[in-house]
Formats: sequence, C-alpha cells, structure tokens
Amino acid sequence: QVELVESGGALVQAGGSLRLSCAASGRTFSSYTMGWFRQGPGKEREFVGAISRSGSITDYTASVKGRFTISRDNAKNTVFLQMNSLKPEDTAVYYCAASVDRYYAGTRYLRVDYWGQGTQVIVSS
Repeated sequence: QVELVESGGALVQAGGSLRLSCAASGRTFSSYTMGWFRQGPGKEREFVGAISRSGSITDYTASVKGRFTISRDNAKNTVFLQMNSLKPEDTAVYYCAASVDRYYAGTRYLRVDYWGQGTQVIVSS
C-alpha cells in the first residue's frame, strides 16, 4: 500500500513556473514507476509524464515536452514535477500516480495502482 500526497499547486500567471511535489509513504518507493496526470475543467484525466524506478527514463506527453520535467528522490520518497512556461491550458488538477509496472521509454502510458488526492494549478492569462 502506498499513500501519495501532492503539494505545490497554486495560481500563477502565464509564462510562470511551479514545482509540484508528491510525497509517498512506505519503504518501497524505489520499486514504483511514478507518474503525473492532470484533469482540466470539463476534460478527461490525461497522462502528463512518467519516470522509471531509478529515474533514468522520463517521458512526457507532447503538449508539455520541453516545458515540464519530472524527477524523483528515492531517498526522500518524493517525486517532482517542474513546470515552466506555463500556459492557461495547463490549468488542471494534477495527480501523482504510482505503478508497480516497469516503465519502458516511449510508452507514454501508465497503468496506475495508486493515486494521490490531487493539487490544483491555475494559470491565468
């Protein structure tokens, strides 16, 4: 069982930056592929990006590639989402996710075993 708690969501102007954090409980954090998803107003939840267990592989959906960066600190059971050059269309609730599946580069898909509660990001124009 893994509990995920996101933080860092806020209201930010277009062009600005935010860093989301996701703290995980448990002693086996490094055995999980971690991911970020988001759900905008009136939209379905979508994959944003993922990071492999060791952190050696990261993948992103096309709309955020080059602007967002996922990283993890396995010693601190935390995964991060650095978001730069934010756009109004990035407005969404952002969810942290954990998967027991191994992640392969280029997959851009994650079967999720555990979800966080979400953190709101609002980007004003």
